[in-house]
Amino acid sequence: MSFLITADELYQRLLGAATENIAVVDVRFHLADPSAGKKAYLEGHIPNAVYLDLNQHLSGELGDHGGSHPLPDQEAFVNILGRSGIDEQTMVIVYDQENDMFAARCCWLLQYFGHSNVFILDGGLNAWINQGYQLSRDIPAPIPKTFVPRPRDKEVVDMKQLKQKMRKEESILIDSRSYERYIGETEPLYAKAGHIPGAKNYFWKDVLTEDGHWKSIKELKEHFSDLPKQKEIIVSCGSGVSACPNILALQAAGYSNVKLYPGSFSDWISYPDNQVATGEE
Repeated sequence: MSFLITADELYQRLLGAATENIAVVDVRFHLADPSAGKKAYLEGHIPNAVYLDLNQHLSGELGDHGGSHPLPDQEAFVNILGRSGIDEQTMVIVYDQENDMFAARCCWLLQYFGHSNVFILDGGLNAWINQGYQLSRDIPAPIPKTFVPRPRDKEVVDMKQLKQKMRKEESILIDSRSYERYIGETEPLYAKAGHIPGAKNYFWKDVLTEDGHWKSIKELKEHFSDLPKQKEIIVSCGSGVSACPNILALQAAGYSNVKLYPGSFSDWISYPDNQVATGEE
């Protein structure tokens, strides 16, 4: 798929002469232990990789609304990209431990702010290690660049827009969380359990194979075959992170009108009047 790169392809590119125009970004993270990703990075990462943290760099400040991982402030995000040696011409390769949600979040964010040359390392760091490639503990010092953002604002919806679209049946809403969380059987992170009324459940991990690689385009088309391509698809999850693998997978499967509800369920339940559904739709 167009947004994927293999460990072998990345290794060959890093051997090339034009590596100053390539940025490798490590985004490993654990929701239950926010410091674990940075610790893992310091213990060993792909040579010359910089580290971006979900909470500090790939999300904005928390408020009464907006969810638990709101989109980052544009100026702050652009600044961290520049300090990481990334501008619009830089080829960016993002990885996490396997094909987790965090690489997809970073990839989607870069695309949202106008970057068109960003890739995910298929299989993540495990794929790199399994090919016998070395890790490094050296912390790189990238040459600063200036990233000029061109945000694609039409690719996101807020809570009010979502309500209006769902009321008019203009869109299909997807909930990317596990089935158990979707039906309200369990909820480890939030005060309420269940889902936004009308949402359909497509667990984000189902776009991956058992060994942690992305499924083929043919498999993804079959996976989403019940969704009409002429409809607008709005993708949500708990906080706009695990929705991103589904967005990338939908686009790979040929869906052109796909949007993110960044606040997702954590934003939805921050409004006391919003109803929560449980069980099957």
